[in-house]
Amino acid sequence: QVQLVESGGGLVQAGGSLRLSCAASGSIFSINTMGWYRQAPGKQRELVARAPSVGNTNYADSVKGRFTISRDNAKNTVYLQMNSLKPEDTATYYCNVHQGDGNYWGQGTQVTVSS
Repeated sequence: QVQLVESGGGLVQAGGSLRLSCAASGSIFSINTMGWYRQAPGKQRELVARAPSVGNTNYADSVKGRFTISRDNAKNTVYLQMNSLKPEDTATYYCNVHQGDGNYWGQGTQVTVSS
C-alpha cells in the first residue's frame, strides 16, 4: 500500500498563490504518474494536472498558465504551484499516484479562494 499525505491548502484571496505538496510513502517501487485532481461541491472530480514519469505534463485548460506541477522523484513528492487563483478554483484537491499495483488517493486538502 501507498500512503499519501497532502499539505498546503487554505484560504486565499483572488489573485493570490498557494503551493500544495503531496508526499508518498509505504510500498513504493515504481511510480508512473503523480497528479492532482479537484472536486467542488456538487461537481465531479476533475483532473487538474498530471506528471508522468516519462513524457509531458498535462493540465486542465482552466488552469493552464496559472498552475505548475512538479515532482521530486528522490522524495516521492509532487507539488502544485497555484498562481493567480480564482474563486472558481475553490475545491478539495486530491493527490493521485499510480504505480503498477494500483491507483492511490490522498485524503484531500481544501483550497478556498475568496473574491
